Amino acid sequence: MKEKDELLREIEALISYNPKQASTINPNYLEYLELEDLISIKKSLLEKVGKLSQEDIEWLEQFKKFD
Repeated sequence: MKEKDELLREIEALISYNPKQASTINPNYLEYLELEDLISIKKSLLEKVGKLSQEDIEWLEQFKKFD
């Protein structure tokens, strides 16, 4: 689980497309995502860093944790 938590933090950093607003992902998603899923998400985000489209941003919004 520690590895999943670490990947989650790395993914959160990658989706922080707005430096004025920190992005967090609901940790409950860790129950449903396998390690391979998180690795794939991180890899995909690394390929897109700096190239997020409005469609990508809208898709990522669904994973944010709202207080």
